[in-house]
Amino acid sequence: MNIIPNIINKRNSITMRKLATLFVFLSVISLCVFSEEEPQNHPIHIAVPSLTISPEARGAGMGDVGAATTADVSSQFWNPAKYVFIESNAGMSFSFTPWLRKLVEDINLSYLVGYWKFNEKRALSASLRYFSLGEIVMYDWSGNDWGSAYPNELAADVAYSQRLFENFSAAVALRFIYSDLNNGKNMSGGTEVYPGIAVGADVAMYYRLPIQVYSGDANWALGFNLSNIGSKITYDKSASSSFIPTNLRLGTSFEYPIDEYQRISINADAYKYLVPTVDYLKTADNRDYYNDMTALQGMLSSFYDAPGGFKEEMQEITWSVGAEYAYNNQFFVRAGYFNEHAYKGNRKFFTAGAGFKLNVFQLDASYVVSIAQTNPLDQTLRFSLSFDLYGLKNLIR
Repeated sequence: MNIIPNIINKRNSITMRKLATLFVFLSVISLCVFSEEEPQNHPIHIAVPSLTISPEARGAGMGDVGAATTADVSSQFWNPAKYVFIESNAGMSFSFTPWLRKLVEDINLSYLVGYWKFNEKRALSASLRYFSLGEIVMYDWSGNDWGSAYPNELAADVAYSQRLFENFSAAVALRFIYSDLNNGKNMSGGTEVYPGIAVGADVAMYYRLPIQVYSGDANWALGFNLSNIGSKITYDKSASSSFIPTNLRLGTSFEYPIDEYQRISINADAYKYLVPTVDYLKTADNRDYYNDMTALQGMLSSFYDAPGGFKEEMQEITWSVGAEYAYNNQFFVRAGYFNEHAYKGNRKFFTAGAGFKLNVFQLDASYVVSIAQTNPLDQTLRFSLSFDLYGLKNLIR
């Protein structure tokens, strides 16, 4: 990857914090497609930004929505509380995303997820994601070649969902997070960098209400997911630490049957990162304050710490809308729009997607078309292959 040495040489200092910053630049996935430094620009700093990538094709094809859409195999990422409403009793899915193909060729995200329904009221689900940054040729600020490193991030989680009332469910998830940015290579000046480890939890809720619209049996839904509530992460075994991407997501969905074979859904999500806004890294005193801040303090301060006040707090809310058309529950066409404020990352793009279901298998794909200039996320593809394990078992019999 020719881009890597150039960026590292520009950065020069190979401290852990600058490696983490490099990672954000390379993946361009968390929040920041950085433009020129301006007083209004206060991008949110997070560690392990790969946790924010939409890992599967269905939600990605609808503009990255999923908090309140109908339940599917990959609900673990968007809202695990939906699993008790899914029709099949068991399923699994594998998704693959070639990432930043306009820049490099060896960054990708792999995602494996599955669930099992004990009955109509309880379900257990789990997922594993692996994000690889490929090969990075590393230099210190004297220009000495460190050789190659293969940074990667991994997260594994398990969730339990429970139907509390006929139309309402809740779920909790526990997550293990592992981030290895430089394969343990020694830093300039003898500083040792270690893989970062953190734990997190999700709290999710889902409300689905059947309603009559004209002569059709429609469904209206609300979704809530507070994800990655957990510890901060450190890479140098010192007081230096960073926040993982704690995220509050709200969504709504309206599904309407056009006729016996056709249905359409309109969906919308909005989310906000519950981490500090102010750049505490600019001075030593602020850096100490940032490092001493607990995860809970960071979550609470995220509602009022924006330098621009309430107006800037509203700018931190990212929203997306999407639609899905289904024919005979076999053919699917999707479209969506994703919007992030210009001072908070400026990710703005349209998405398109399609899916095909045959017996117990379903194949989905999505595509990103950016409308922001020089956005490396443009032309991003995702693929998902899902299996109805319960149906497969009956098919084999």
